[in-house]
Amino acid sequence: MSLCVILGILVGTFYTRHFSGNRLSIINTRENKLNQLLQTIDNQYVDSVNINQLIEDAMPMILSELDPHSSYISVKDAEAANADLKGSFSGIGITFTVPNDTVIVNRVIKEGPSERVGLQFGDRILSADGKSLIKMSQDSIMQHLRGPKGSKVRLSVLRRGFSKPKNFTLVRGDIPVYSIESSYVINGHIGYVRVKKFAETTYQEFMIALAELSAEGIDGLIVDLRGNTGGYMHIATQMVNEFLSEQQLILYTEGRKSPREEYHSDGRGTFQKLPLTVLIDEVSASASEIFAGAIQDNDRGTVVGRRSFGKGLVQQPMEFKDGSSIRLTIARYYTPSGRCIQKPYTMGHDKEYENDIIERYQRGEFFTQDSIKQNGNPFKTRLGRTVYDGGGISPDIFIPQDTLNLTSYYREAVFNGHVREFVFLYADKNNTRLSQFENYVELENYLRKQNLLNAFATFAERRGLRRRSLMLQKSQRLFEQAIYGGIIYDILGENPYQQYLNISDPTVLRATQVLEAGESWPKQQKGRTGSVNQS
Repeated sequence: MSLCVILGILVGTFYTRHFSGNRLSIINTRENKLNQLLQTIDNQYVDSVNINQLIEDAMPMILSELDPHSSYISVKDAEAANADLKGSFSGIGITFTVPNDTVIVNRVIKEGPSERVGLQFGDRILSADGKSLIKMSQDSIMQHLRGPKGSKVRLSVLRRGFSKPKNFTLVRGDIPVYSIESSYVINGHIGYVRVKKFAETTYQEFMIALAELSAEGIDGLIVDLRGNTGGYMHIATQMVNEFLSEQQLILYTEGRKSPREEYHSDGRGTFQKLPLTVLIDEVSASASEIFAGAIQDNDRGTVVGRRSFGKGLVQQPMEFKDGSSIRLTIARYYTPSGRCIQKPYTMGHDKEYENDIIERYQRGEFFTQDSIKQNGNPFKTRLGRTVYDGGGISPDIFIPQDTLNLTSYYREAVFNGHVREFVFLYADKNNTRLSQFENYVELENYLRKQNLLNAFATFAERRGLRRRSLMLQKSQRLFEQAIYGGIIYDILGENPYQQYLNISDPTVLRATQVLEAGESWPKQQKGRTGSVNQS
């Protein structure tokens, strides 16, 4: 029996080396080397070492050597990292700010535990389960307010107009995280939908929004993906499918260990004939680029804005037993024309990759279309229009960033948080009066009569920002938009706020012009065959 066992080991070793090129042996050797290193540190290092923390610190460093998007998510960060994509988290259903060391409610989420017990905008939360929240860090506050679904928390709350705190007992529950930030009708006939993320619930939210807009008789649609950093690939393909006819390629993926997989439209989309424009900017990434690229390469609509981020890598989540996980890049995705829009990167050089947006700004790409670098390979859309790979989605219509009224005074006021603090405190102090207005038009008209710019300049000066009257005058429109818009957001919510911003938004205005002129469908290029390069 011993001879048989030895013979089996020898035969197994021979075939393993013969068919795998000794790969298994190499992997095992390296695994043992890493384990041996950790064991040696634990046994012999001069000072005591937390080996578990050492591993936690090493994991993100190892993955960062692969590409900019492979990442490690610790147990501590897992819930926050997954909340947006899952479409919900467990908590009490508020957003809050902490000016002057006190937790103040600035939004009560609809249908959440806080709304059910009657918490309001402006309420001061003094303690949770008897633990004072005064002067506590925001992370610690979140730990006290969030918790398992079904668990209870007792809050002590001081409300404006009352001298004594009130006690509220809340049962934590699932708090929805909505992906559709805004949807409404422009000029009576054009639908507008702003998509914040491609999460598990985004497709359902998107279809509900489109159904409501269709009931109002829209004859064109703007899908706003600006600032959308991506999410689930399959959600993006589901949404694109609604606009494409049967058997049109949406994208395909391919990697060293991932065979080519194609995603086609099924022809059952509800909005195949609806004129469409898509808005993107330098922050639009990943699933946003899948959506915009599929629309552009299939010549289904017009893309308006600025060049997108350039993320063409596919990550697969893999969870460890302790609840931590990694997101490992396993493939690249390619748009219907065959281009991979992933911008260049060097393994282990994340800083250069992260600074790409700054470099774009510095060379003027945000302001002139001629400054856009097109170093990638050319590809053709269905109608023969030229598009490029290797650096994001370049829009069909370029809209420069508006910096005409930007001053250092405005920039400092915003970046130092003075504008946001002023807005919140004003909305909090005048909540009763401001809440009487039913729409953003009425509220804006009222705010314009309150001399808020002068009030803000005085407020900011008390906090160390020297008043600069000429700069205040030059940046008047920007200050008005930030202050009026912020108050509209706090009092009326996201949808009225977005409507207010879009009135003067050049990208939205241009997209509206395209739809109203009937020019959203791209035209075939002369002398082109219309074939699609899918190499």
